[in-house]
Amino acid sequence: MKKTWGGAFDKSPDDLAWRFGQSIESDSVLWREELDVSIAHARMLGATGIVPEADVIVSELEKIRAEIEIGSLKLPQDAEDIHGAIEAILFERIGEIAGKLHTGRSRNDQIATVTRLWLRRRCADLRRATRRLQSVLLELAERHQRDPMPGYTHMQRAQPITLGFHLLAHFWMLQRDVVRLDFVEKACEECPLGSAALAGTPFPIDREMTANELGFALPSPNALDATSDRDFIGDALHACAMIMQHLSRLCQEITMWTGAEYGFMRLDDSFSTGSSIMPQKRNPDFAELIRGRSGRVFGHWVAFQSMMKALPLGYNRDQQEDKPPLFDSVRLCVDSLALCAGMMETATFDVLRMKETACEDFSTATAVADALAATGMPFRKAHELTGKLVRECEKRGWTLMDLDESRLSEIGLEIPVSILEVVDVEGSIRSRDLPGGPGPEAMQRQLQKAKQLLRE
Repeated sequence: MKKTWGGAFDKSPDDLAWRFGQSIESDSVLWREELDVSIAHARMLGATGIVPEADVIVSELEKIRAEIEIGSLKLPQDAEDIHGAIEAILFERIGEIAGKLHTGRSRNDQIATVTRLWLRRRCADLRRATRRLQSVLLELAERHQRDPMPGYTHMQRAQPITLGFHLLAHFWMLQRDVVRLDFVEKACEECPLGSAALAGTPFPIDREMTANELGFALPSPNALDATSDRDFIGDALHACAMIMQHLSRLCQEITMWTGAEYGFMRLDDSFSTGSSIMPQKRNPDFAELIRGRSGRVFGHWVAFQSMMKALPLGYNRDQQEDKPPLFDSVRLCVDSLALCAGMMETATFDVLRMKETACEDFSTATAVADALAATGMPFRKAHELTGKLVRECEKRGWTLMDLDESRLSEIGLEIPVSILEVVDVEGSIRSRDLPGGPGPEAMQRQLQKAKQLLRE
């Protein structure tokens, strides 16, 4: 294929060097944005009178876009990149007029614009997928807002909470991801088109026109920065890494909860797999795969930062390596969010097993200490006294929930009968009803706030 830059060269590139430098295999995913940007640029060239034949170029580019859309046209895979592929098709159809499309722009500002446009659109996809999982978690949280389960610290049973409260914790993690996606989208609001190679162009182009047509807020203010900047990709890779970190934590719990040792959860058959040798097995493979592939997304972020860290201003070919990690990270995030939504939506929870587990291991001891402190006792003394109470119960083979007025008297500690109101799981949960807690009124406030965010 004819090179877009070969006029000053006597030799074609070495075959290996050419293959090594090709990016068409990865950047062909940008075909729609490439055409949208070229159409906007061509329209501007016509409106400003720079290219009188612009209507011909626009018409043919629109035909190419439609044909690729329906699958009747394939991109040439021997092109150097997506720019060369589209340009080659255009030359084949309208001849030398096609060469006028590149007036007033460079591949440097072109790829910066195309990638920003692609990412703005993918932010919408990521946001939708995140909101979908949040909706599933919110619906489950509302359904299970009063179903007790053990809360954990250090992977040890700590205090009783509810399943709904636990699921909402994942909702708020994802809400921070939505905020990060909003930031990424804002980081893409400036349009580099018209910056050309690094110093703008002498042609009287209308940068506001192309920025507006493509949905950007404004043209970028500095041509050198616009063609060199890849911060928006770094922001996107960081946002994707955080999404996958959050999904990996959720998937770790799915993996644990579906095991017999916990027995809290059962995945639907459509999100489980079996063993090739053990007929009884039900494996949470997709949760494990998400957990594993999160490492790939983390690696993409580190690889990108390592690639960018020593680049001088201006476009450098190193920056060709920014897009494969971006494309892979976004795809993995969208798929993983959808899989998590499917797993959670179709799962069943053994709420009786969760409640039984929450009643074990003196999980309401903190509620007892808090109740003692509420009588005016210093918390350190309340903590010590509750510890003695637990030890005495252990000696007798009782749980805190086995206590009544008679047994409390038998133990002989200076503990008022009023603590019996919080020794059971439900009482302990009810006692924590301030904002942010698992109590019934606190949960209602939290659910309402979550619903409002989803509506917005």
